[in-house]
Amino acid sequence: MRGKGLWLVFFALAGLVLATVGLVVGSADLSLHQVGEALAGRGEETVRMIVLQVRLPEVLTAAAAGAGLAASGLLMQTTFHNPLAGPGVLGLTGGAAVGVALVMLASPLWQALPVSRDLLAMAAALAGAMAVLLLITVADRRVGDGVTLLILGVMLGYLCSALISVLQAASEAGALKGFVLWGMGSFGTMGLHRLPWLLVPVAAGLLLALTLVKPMNALLVGEEHAASMGVEVRRVRRTSVWVTGLLAGTITACCGPVAFLGLAVPHVARAFLRTADHRLLMPGTILLGGTLALACDLVVRMPWAGGMLPLNAVTSWLGAPVVLWVLLSGKNWFRR
Repeated sequence: MRGKGLWLVFFALAGLVLATVGLVVGSADLSLHQVGEALAGRGEETVRMIVLQVRLPEVLTAAAAGAGLAASGLLMQTTFHNPLAGPGVLGLTGGAAVGVALVMLASPLWQALPVSRDLLAMAAALAGAMAVLLLITVADRRVGDGVTLLILGVMLGYLCSALISVLQAASEAGALKGFVLWGMGSFGTMGLHRLPWLLVPVAAGLLLALTLVKPMNALLVGEEHAASMGVEVRRVRRTSVWVTGLLAGTITACCGPVAFLGLAVPHVARAFLRTADHRLLMPGTILLGGTLALACDLVVRMPWAGGMLPLNAVTSWLGAPVVLWVLLSGKNWFRR
């Protein structure tokens, strides 16, 4: 355990290095001295604006979103005993997308409200995710079966996709383009003044996820065995679903539907740590999720990419090979 814990230190250090590079590199490269001066509130005003208003919020957003999605993915995979489960498996991402679609594609309905469209879209995305989460919770009280709940979540996701398709068919070209761009995901849309809307819920969700470490370990050997050990399986399942809803709903509202990080990162963490013990795996997954999200954000912002590379394209390059590896390798990191 102690030797494997060194990986946590490595993930944390790698994240700090990538965060530092993220503050330095961009369309206008800065020196470490300039970045340090800007963070201390000194130096040129232009440099301070770039660092404090653009790059620092983007770096913090990427780290928080990656950590939150990775933690929620691990919770879903363990709760439902499905190595291909992720934050979107219960239809939460689809519910958030419906909320944004209603704001962006049916904008005449909301133009009279004295609220900016960005703020309204974030609120609608979170409301959509929470509405789906409420339906899942009500269903869990009726069926009480994890597999049925998983299938219900997938069906809700399909229903949300169908509703979005109807809204897209009836929308104007400009509104449709804006929604498509939102669907590509981005860590660069959160300003410094809006950053607490993301960081506070994600920090709360991560703390709750860490409190679920012991019951998650019990669930590894099956719900019946966990119940024999005194674990309240349904309560733990509901808690993990609500934590996932808080994390995935908030991150989708702020960053768009970021693909594959929640699904792939827990498997990458298992491959490095070679353990299923959540006392090590949960913090490792959180740290690795933030680190890989920072790496993806750097690729998106590289000058040769021209700032036009979609975030979801980069995360898919990371996630799709991992999923194929899980399916084809025959190595069951989930139970090792």
